[in-house]
Amino acid sequence: MEVGGLYQFVLLIVLVGMIVGVGVLVLDKFSTSSGVTTAAQTAINASRLEVSNISTVWLGLIVTVAILAIILFLVIRSYGGAR
Repeated sequence: MEVGGLYQFVLLIVLVGMIVGVGVLVLDKFSTSSGVTTAAQTAINASRLEVSNISTVWLGLIVTVAILAIILFLVIRSYGGAR
């Protein structure tokens, strides 16, 4: 991955964050609607908590690992190109 390829990666991360955010909003609005049973509301709330866990824990970890991989690639390439 080149430094110029960072734009696509950042765009992908923003898109995934937006999709997760919309999913959490839809689940939140659906759980407060009047036609949902108590069991369904409990399941929706559990799903909403797990999906929001993706954005708070995993998305940051994925971004950190990707940035470290890019830095490692650039350092290795710079030493390999010097020979």
